[in-house]
Amino acid sequence: MAVRQPRYSKEEFARRGDEIYESQVRQQVETGNHGKIVAIDLETGDFEIDSSEIAACDRLEARHPEAQVWMVRIGSRYVRRFGGRTKRAM
Repeated sequence: MAVRQPRYSKEEFARRGDEIYESQVRQQVETGNHGKIVAIDLETGDFEIDSSEIAACDRLEARHPEAQVWMVRIGSRYVRRFGGRTKRAM
């Protein structure tokens, strides 16, 4: 299996991913999918949603084998968080 190489700098990758999510994807996925992962191909704008990062990426890459994948957790600024959590008030 060939190793896929990034085609963009880290900054450009993030800028493109955020721009596509905000302008094309967000309004389609926000309702009813809070906490799920959106995997977006930066070159086509196609995306997949799943609660699993791997499942979303696998489905996207099955359609676009050369995809440059950007992931977003719906309703969050982060895909993952490291460190402790503060308690949520209910």
